[in-house]
Amino acid sequence: MSKRRYLLTLAVVLLCLFALAAGVQAEKTKLTMYYPVAVGGPLTKIVDSMVADFVKANPDVDVKAIYAGNYNDARIKALAALKSGKPAQLSVMFSIDIYDLIEQDAIIPFDDLLTTDGDKAWLNSFYPALMENGRTLGKTWGIPFQRSTIVMYYNKDMFRKAGLDPEKPPATWQELVEMGKKLTTPEHYGLMIPSTGYPYWMFGALAKQNGEVLMDGDGKKTFFANPGVIEALQFWLDLSKKHGIMPKGTIEWGTLRQNFLEGKTAMMWHSTGNLTVVKKKAKFDFGVAMLPAGKMRGTPTGGGNFYIFKKTSPAERKAAMRLIKFMTSPERSAEWSIKTGYIGISPAAYETPALKKYVEEFPPAKVARDQLKYATAELSTYQTGRVRKLLDDAIQAALTGKKSPEKALKEAQAQAERLLKPYQ
Repeated sequence: MSKRRYLLTLAVVLLCLFALAAGVQAEKTKLTMYYPVAVGGPLTKIVDSMVADFVKANPDVDVKAIYAGNYNDARIKALAALKSGKPAQLSVMFSIDIYDLIEQDAIIPFDDLLTTDGDKAWLNSFYPALMENGRTLGKTWGIPFQRSTIVMYYNKDMFRKAGLDPEKPPATWQELVEMGKKLTTPEHYGLMIPSTGYPYWMFGALAKQNGEVLMDGDGKKTFFANPGVIEALQFWLDLSKKHGIMPKGTIEWGTLRQNFLEGKTAMMWHSTGNLTVVKKKAKFDFGVAMLPAGKMRGTPTGGGNFYIFKKTSPAERKAAMRLIKFMTSPERSAEWSIKTGYIGISPAAYETPALKKYVEEFPPAKVARDQLKYATAELSTYQTGRVRKLLDDAIQAALTGKKSPEKALKEAQAQAERLLKPYQ
């Protein structure tokens, strides 16, 4: 073969290779994922790192993560993109958004995408308590990822100073009050429970501890006026008004963690999602405990699920499923839990060497997981936003002394019944 002919052949081969590469590049599936950043910590960097690892292992998929503020912001922005004709393919949104998203015909059930026995085994691999807010109408609409429970953080140094055993935090409401009184001084309170931001969430814990739930499993009924629910709100009010272990009025969700770190309260109820930040920033010996029991222990689960939007192509759905399976794998769930404090979402996550070692070295990391056996679903109904606001307003009206707990909750229940009547 002549040199000229050889060069021509080589050029043709190279052109074919370039064309093939361009074709492969053109065939990349592009995914846009909305993600809420609502709790402290460098979550964006952690998510970016996990997404980069996925793309490295799946070079035929591009993923763009858009950070959208809190959970409400993420829902609003994702649905706005959907209506604008430039939709995302998937999102992590509030687990309690499920009824709203179904009613708007915005999402598809995962059951429609899972066909093999392996797929079905994966769907059943998560903690059942975390699936309660993802399943309804006989199908699974949300897959747990950024999930939490409420736990009690407490300052062990303050316990020692008050003559209390730092390894024995209050296990009952009675002990909470008794210890709270010993821990309350002119410099700090014994306890703070946030009542802005997500008051209904904290109240779900108190109601469960008093043997009650706030809604049925179909999202069509609420039980705000049940006697046990009213008793739970009265107890919350009594912590400040009667027992004096908590500030009167409302306590800000957004600043409570800093108040705890600055020594303004000996105990706080807050999200598991703050665990890693508290671990890094606390300049005192602290502990983490399950919430104390009234008639029983109890906490609602919380946080965000993965959803896949209906306006997606078959290729996008397959790619979205690959991403979700990657992010929720035991190894990635373990990594996520260690770096953020959120719960490892499956028993298998806690069997990974990394999380097993972390829990041994830092026992507070297992508290939220162990508390799942006492957990209930977070408040979620049709017309969720409006129903939730009714309860939030009732709680704050009671805590600020504008209405009695009974009056506030009975009024909220009557209004919720009117909102939910069309769905019954």
